Amino acid sequence: MTDEAVPPDNSRPLDCLIVGGGPAGLTAAIYLARFHRRVTVVDKAEGRLQMIPRTRNHPGYPQGVTGSQLLADMREQAVQYGASLLTGEVTALRRDGDLIVADTGQGEMKARTVLLATGVVNHRPPVDEETHADAVARGLLRYCPICDAFEQTGKRIGVLGGDRHALAEALFLRTYSRDVTCVALSHVELTADEHAQADQARITVLDSPMSALQFKDSSVEVTLADGDHVTFDTLYVALGSHTRNDLGAMLGTDLENGQCFVTDDHQHTTVPRVYAAGDAVEGLDQIGVAIGTGARAAVAIHNDLRKEDGHTLPG
Repeated sequence: MTDEAVPPDNSRPLDCLIVGGGPAGLTAAIYLARFHRRVTVVDKAEGRLQMIPRTRNHPGYPQGVTGSQLLADMREQAVQYGASLLTGEVTALRRDGDLIVADTGQGEMKARTVLLATGVVNHRPPVDEETHADAVARGLLRYCPICDAFEQTGKRIGVLGGDRHALAEALFLRTYSRDVTCVALSHVELTADEHAQADQARITVLDSPMSALQFKDSSVEVTLADGDHVTFDTLYVALGSHTRNDLGAMLGTDLENGQCFVTDDHQHTTVPRVYAAGDAVEGLDQIGVAIGTGARAAVAIHNDLRKEDGHTLPG
């Protein structure tokens, strides 16, 4: 993301500082800008949406839309209504009375509220960045069965992971193909009951872990530690993820199982003036869901500020 609007006037506080420029953060920016709020989005351009080659389950795009194009359209819309978008990083958050102070590469920013739309980070297989990006772009390496398993119907599907989480993903993919195989990154961590469940679903669980990956023209070749090779049409990575929650932790927000931000029905975290939306909160990691939480957070922020300013009826 490039700076697509005049940088904010730091002589007075923002109504809202949004950390993260994915679908949740940009949706909130659009709403807040249309509420005539002073809003700035700071984004590192490391979100997961930008690496999606084409999503076909997002409503309104019958031919699908690339992640980068969807982000570009949302940025343009946010800027159109007056939001400021800055490429950079918020390195720290702290309280200063009724304000929240952010340290950023663009200097110090103060805001009445902060929305954490920081997202999550996928745990990747051990391949270099260029190889990873190319494999994802060509659809050989995937992370979201809900998003794109339909296009893999009837194909040879591999699932990278040897634990319960990987098996759950393989079972989900079984709806789309009769040829689903789990291959561990280091070792298999399934119970006897879980092995039995895999057998019942006719999912192959390889005993030998992966030792190397090779992405060919239209297939993925996995070399196993025992020297054998197995070939897939696509490989789903099921190695887990972690939430970018450091900034919330600085302010004392509660976390769900040490990961996602705890929020109420209006995206308030457990710390006043701090909100969270998108994949950084517990729920379904989907573009549509992130958009919904971003909209809900923006409305809550606007209404909370209206109440603080005496622009609501009592009661």
